[in-house]
Amino acid sequence: MWSIALPGFGQYLNGKYVKGAVLLILEFLINVQANFNEVIILSFQGDILAAIQHTNYPWLMFYPCVYFFAAWDAFKDAGGGKDGYSFLPFVFSAYFVTVGAIYSSTLTIFGVLWGPVWLPMLFVLPGVIVGLVVQVLCRWILS
Repeated sequence: MWSIALPGFGQYLNGKYVKGAVLLILEFLINVQANFNEVIILSFQGDILAAIQHTNYPWLMFYPCVYFFAAWDAFKDAGGGKDGYSFLPFVFSAYFVTVGAIYSSTLTIFGVLWGPVWLPMLFVLPGVIVGLVVQVLCRWILS
């Protein structure tokens, strides 16, 4: 669960210090290059247009992959994921959140422009659901 707070923390807890350090460094690098802290502050203040203007999208698109890989890896190393398809909800979540980040400057839902923080977060749930459905289908078809 520590990987939810910050990528790399779960690896530290599992004794994977080098991997944890690499993920933590990547998280900080992407965070700084994408201006993500400023974007989060602006989004919480409701200034979505300023958040969009401050976002470095090419860097922000790396964040979901690092984030969900760190969560899956920590889950796997802690003893979870014995099923061969346990990675699928994490993969689909990373994909959906990346797509959410790509469209976050233009896509409106219910007439609301959600921006680069809220829209990708909204895309987590569909990613998890699709990943779980594909996981069940893979078990059923391939087993």
